Amino acid sequence: MLRRVAPSEFLLSYFAAERSAAIAFVAIGTLALIAAAWAWWRAPSWRGAARPLLAIAVLQLVVGATVWLRTDAQVERHVEAPSTSAASKVHRIGILAERSAPDPMVAAFVEGLRDLGYVEGRNIVIERRYALGATSRYSDLVAELVQLKVDVLVVGGAVAAKAARAATTTVPIVFASVGDPVAAGLVTSLSRPGGNATGLSNLVAELGAKQLELLKLAAPRVARITVIHNPLNSGPALAVTSTAAQTLGLELHLLQVRQSSDMKTALSSATTRNTDAILALSDPVVGNSLAEISELAAANGWPSIYSRAEFADKGGLLAYGPSFANNYRRAATYVDKLLRGEQAGELPVEQPTAFELVVNIKTARTLGLTMPQSLLQRADRVIE
Repeated sequence: MLRRVAPSEFLLSYFAAERSAAIAFVAIGTLALIAAAWAWWRAPSWRGAARPLLAIAVLQLVVGATVWLRTDAQVERHVEAPSTSAASKVHRIGILAERSAPDPMVAAFVEGLRDLGYVEGRNIVIERRYALGATSRYSDLVAELVQLKVDVLVVGGAVAAKAARAATTTVPIVFASVGDPVAAGLVTSLSRPGGNATGLSNLVAELGAKQLELLKLAAPRVARITVIHNPLNSGPALAVTSTAAQTLGLELHLLQVRQSSDMKTALSSATTRNTDAILALSDPVVGNSLAEISELAAANGWPSIYSRAEFADKGGLLAYGPSFANNYRRAATYVDKLLRGEQAGELPVEQPTAFELVVNIKTARTLGLTMPQSLLQRADRVIE
């Protein structure tokens, strides 16, 4: 039975044959060069044949080198491109960034595209819109991107993904960081999403329990914890966190923040509460104010934890969660598949398999805390 050969496979076979021919030319040229040298130096009677041999050697070497260089150029142009269909058109990709520019998540996404052969300004155009931590802007920004007739729309969390689904049922949507896509109504199932949306889950709804455990391990005397959350996005995560708090014997004080403009007032009110620590639930509004939250915690001597590693980099005591940057890099693979013609509803939703724990020892010393070895041994990164 005849096997259907993909165009890229045929090209690879063709270029391999050309390279073999180039190697043969070079080999013959090298042998002719050796023979000419031998005839000239070792067999004076053969010197008449040395000149023709030398000419043959030069010709063979030049032809071999030319064929090899030409083949390299063809491989780069035809085989290393993302795909025949993707490379033949400049695609337009829209991305809604939840925070302000420069957003490291956007940078991670662009890096992922570059790894797949997509270069901005050459075979893709990226339309960026920054929400500045304001979820109220999502609908308008998504509508702008849809009007630009983007080929794929990339968003972050559940609120942004819902805004995208409300704006279009035809443009493929890739979400990079949704806690529970099924519960959010974005997909029918993880294995077969259906509709025009797919992407990556971050399981943040389940992180609260583990974050409380880590906070209690780092600061055993903690009893009352202020939980900073966005009620528009924290339902499942808050429920899991509350259940875990009861099990651990912890008292939770809820601090609602709906917009970035509310953060300053909310953080000021936190100082009037009888609290021992801060837990910030994952959310774009909260994520846009990590420096302010870590500064508040440090100023009041409160241990703190958040899902993104950059929180510990900004002075928070602990960070525990999936690699959000890796999720955005992986989102690029979904974009690649969609540009190749695959359907969003047929691409399974990915879930994180690894979680990162970052401990800021410098902050621990400032708070007068000694991190237990059991915690440090589990840490993926320790900030001295």
